[in-house]
Amino acid sequence: MKHDYPDSLIKRVLSETNTIAMIGASPTPTRSSHGVMKYLQDSGYRVIPVNPFSSDTKILGEFVYASLADIPEKFEMVDVFRRSDAIASITEEALSVSKEKGIRSIWMQLGVIDETSANKANSAGLTVIMDRCLKIEYAKF
Repeated sequence: MKHDYPDSLIKRVLSETNTIAMIGASPTPTRSSHGVMKYLQDSGYRVIPVNPFSSDTKILGEFVYASLADIPEKFEMVDVFRRSDAIASITEEALSVSKEKGIRSIWMQLGVIDETSANKANSAGLTVIMDRCLKIEYAKF
């Protein structure tokens, strides 16, 4: 199933986002998440890496947290670099801290789709973008 999102929606999500929590951020420069994180930083976004296997270290100058709940500040977007089977638990965590952290959107990278979780997040008032690369979409606009 192709997920078509109007350009206006993508632009709105990008423009109302300043800080992104990136789940699955990798310290390895050859990994996609690393390159996307650097691109987003270079484009003016603050990107907070979330990776329980690299927590208490730094990726691209940012402290790595084990979970969304561990991040001490607010962020508007959760960008997910994990497989589709991990989305349900990530969505649950995002919803549990969304008011406290100021989360407005969940963005799932190319190939990552979970309709049930997307519907649940949408029902809770969050915008969900699935199966899209944040770097590619940002570059379009």
